[in-house]
Amino acid sequence: MPRLPNRRRVLALGTGSLATIALRPVAAEAVTRTETTAQAIRRFAGDAEIRPGRVHLDLPPLVENGNAVTITVTVDSPMSGEDHVRRIAVFNDKNPQANVITVHLGPRAGRAAIATRIRLADTQRITAIAETSDGRYWSTSADAIVTLAACLEG
Repeated sequence: MPRLPNRRRVLALGTGSLATIALRPVAAEAVTRTETTAQAIRRFAGDAEIRPGRVHLDLPPLVENGNAVTITVTVDSPMSGEDHVRRIAVFNDKNPQANVITVHLGPRAGRAAIATRIRLADTQRITAIAETSDGRYWSTSADAIVTLAACLEG
């Protein structure tokens, strides 16, 4: 005589199937880049000229583990009402999302600086861009060599 499904089997089967269906597309999309770094930078700055200078990016040149890389971005600015940093953005070349972070600031921020941890999928170039209150964009870049990558599905 065949066994009839009981409530526990039905719930376990339904939950397992739902988890498989729900998680499969997420894992597949996690490694697909939605836009290039250049496209992400253009989305941030539009057609404005991006000049080198005023921005300082501090990150380790050799990263042992890409899961949590500490970066600090500072911008030379008096942070006054007339001259301050509006936004700071960080971009990368190889992670699934090109725009790592965008921070909005104002003159009352006191200091034009951010510090955070990011994940790095591989050895790559990191670019920081700051928009000042006069509508100008300033940037700098740094390379990070990653020995143990993060952000990769395998």
